Amino acid sequence: MTGRLNSAQPYALGLFRIVVGLLFACHGAASLFGVLGGTDGGGGTVDAGTWPGWYAAVIQLVGGSLVLLGLGTRGAALVSSGSMAYAYFKVHQPEALWPIQNGGEASAMFCWVFLLLVFTGSGAFSLDRVIAAARGERETKATADAERTPIAA
Repeated sequence: MTGRLNSAQPYALGLFRIVVGLLFACHGAASLFGVLGGTDGGGGTVDAGTWPGWYAAVIQLVGGSLVLLGLGTRGAALVSSGSMAYAYFKVHQPEALWPIQNGGEASAMFCWVFLLLVFTGSGAFSLDRVIAAARGERETKATADAERTPIAA
């Protein structure tokens, strides 16, 4: 059973990355363009150039789209994780200690999810893999072994 689960790991990680990237990009699109209810549920947007809301929305849209596509996943995830850490500690945490109290659950979860993607990489279904294959690049043995080896047995 463990062998089958381990062999499916890159595909599960790829699907995880796609869903997380889509959700994050939706936050940015809502804030920038007022789609999906906008920032206030009524189609509102953040004013262009305002700190930190507009910049966060751009990171959400661009970072989420890159993670969704699996293009520069580790770098996009690192920037996205950092932006969500900033959002949590500067916007939410001063209101109350716990995320459930201060409305920062989404920021905390996205922060940790993107940090995980920094270390795991994109998994299957990524443009990074398609580009590498088209260039004829091969994975290093360490990268290939890391993707096949479970963290905990």
